[in-house]
Amino acid sequence: MKNSINLKFLMIDRRFRIPRIWSNHELKKFAHLFEGDIVNVSGWQDKDKEGDEYKNYFKNKKSYTITNYKPEACGYQGMDGELFLNLEDDLPEELVNKFDLVFNHTVLEHVFEIEKAFQNLCLMSKDVIIIVIPFLQEMHTSYGDFWRMTPLALKRMFDKNNCHLQYLTFNGHRNASVYLFAIAVKDRNKWENILPSFIQEKEPDAYEQENEKQAGCNAVYNRWYKALQLFGRIFLRNK
Repeated sequence: MKNSINLKFLMIDRRFRIPRIWSNHELKKFAHLFEGDIVNVSGWQDKDKEGDEYKNYFKNKKSYTITNYKPEACGYQGMDGELFLNLEDDLPEELVNKFDLVFNHTVLEHVFEIEKAFQNLCLMSKDVIIIVIPFLQEMHTSYGDFWRMTPLALKRMFDKNNCHLQYLTFNGHRNASVYLFAIAVKDRNKWENILPSFIQEKEPDAYEQENEKQAGCNAVYNRWYKALQLFGRIFLRNK
C-alpha cells in the first residue's frame, strides 16, 4: 500500500512534488523536539503525500488532533478525535491555548479571511506554531485559492499576533513552486538553545545575478536570458 502511494505521488508534477518533499524534510528536522498536545489544523487525512502521516513525525507527542471544515473542501470526516473548525469564525473559547503546538500545512492560501485564520492559529497555541504556505504556486483546487505570502508578510503576521518568528526558510528549486516553512514561538527563552534562530533572506544557490537572490528567483528562472548573458560574457572575453 505504501509503495502504491509513493508511486502515485511520483506521478505528480514536479512543480508541486518538490516543495512538498522539501517541506516534509524541514518538518522532520524539528518535529522530534516538540512534546505535549499537537494539532494539525485543517489537516484533511494528515497524509504527507510520501506514504506517511504527519502524526508520525512528532515522536514525542502526548496527543495528536486533526481539525477540518466542510466536506466539499476535502474537509470534515467525522473521524475519532477530529475537531470541526472553521478558521474564519471566532475561535471557540475551549480551543484558546489548548495545544502546545499548532501545525498548519498549505491551508491559509485557501482561506479568504486569512488574517482571521492566522490569528486563530496563534490563539490555539500555548507556544509553538508551524506554518507551511506557498509563496509562488499556480492557482489550484475548485474550493478557493486566494493568497500567496512573502517571507516578510509572514514575519509581520506573526509579529501582529505577538509571536516571535524563530525560523523561516524557503525552497529554491529551479522551475518549481516555492513554499515557506516557518516556526514561531511565544516563549523565546524556552527555545533559545534548542531551535536555531534563522531567517533566510536570500537563496544561496540562486541562478540569477547577485542582487536578485530573493525568494522565488529560481522558480522564475529564464533560461534564454541566462544563455544570452553567458554568450555575452564569452563574446566580451574573446573580443
